[in-house]
Amino acid sequence: MSMQGTKKGMSSLLWNRRMSNKRNPIIDPIQTIVYQIRLKGHLSHKWTEWFEGLTITLEENGNTLLTSTIIDQAALHGLLKKVRDLGLPLLSVNSAGVGPQDTSEVKP
Repeated sequence: MSMQGTKKGMSSLLWNRRMSNKRNPIIDPIQTIVYQIRLKGHLSHKWTEWFEGLTITLEENGNTLLTSTIIDQAALHGLLKKVRDLGLPLLSVNSAGVGPQDTSEVKP
């Protein structure tokens, strides 16, 4: 089946959704997801600005928990690239539910 034939068989709404990177707020509302990223070791307070918008929690066991509302997978991968650049071992990445969440502080 040709691409033209495929297009004719689909509704224009479905075709446009598959071929477009734009979100349609009626059929695809933006739902952010809260992610928790756990690192081995403590981050100092100087990293707060670099990780703007994240909550940085220094855990008693010596690990750091980064919590943030992420809009999509591309944003998550961007955040994980920043984490990689730190050089601290990544312990876990977990979805903690649907956002939004105000995240911009460091908790001791």
